[in-house]
Amino acid sequence: MPSPSRRQCREWALQFLYQAEFRGKGREAQDLAEFWQAFHPGDEIPAYLSELVAGTASHLEALDELIRRYSEHWRLERMSAVDRNVLRLAAYELLYEPEVPPKVAINEAVDLAKRYGTEDSGAFVNGLLDRIRVAAGREIEG
Repeated sequence: MPSPSRRQCREWALQFLYQAEFRGKGREAQDLAEFWQAFHPGDEIPAYLSELVAGTASHLEALDELIRRYSEHWRLERMSAVDRNVLRLAAYELLYEPEVPPKVAINEAVDLAKRYGTEDSGAFVNGLLDRIRVAAGREIEG
C-alpha cells in the first residue's frame, strides 16, 4: 500500500475514535491494530494515523476540557459524536502538532465535519476551533 496522505489518516482516525466511543472500547494501540486489520489485513498502520490516535487518546481529558471551555451554549455530551471526535482530533493537532499549520488543521476538520456530520457541523467546528486557536496563540499564515 502506498503511503497514505495525512488527510486519509485523519479520516481513518476519526472513524476509529467514533467507533471506539460507541463500542466503549479503549483507544489503545492494540485497539487501533484490531480496527486497522479489519479493513486493511496485512498492511502496516500508517505512522501518522498511530500518532493521531495515540495523541488524542493520551490528551483526551485535556482536549475535552478545552472543548467545553470554548463551546458556547453546548455541553460536550450533547454534541454529536462526529462533531465531538472531529473537535478532539483537530484540537490535538492545533495544540500538539506544531508542524501542522493551524489553517490546515481547521480546514481538514471542517471538511471531515461536513462529510460525516450534520448540515451545521462545518460551521460549528470551524467556529469552535478558531476560538481554541486564538486561545492557544496560533497564528493563521497565508
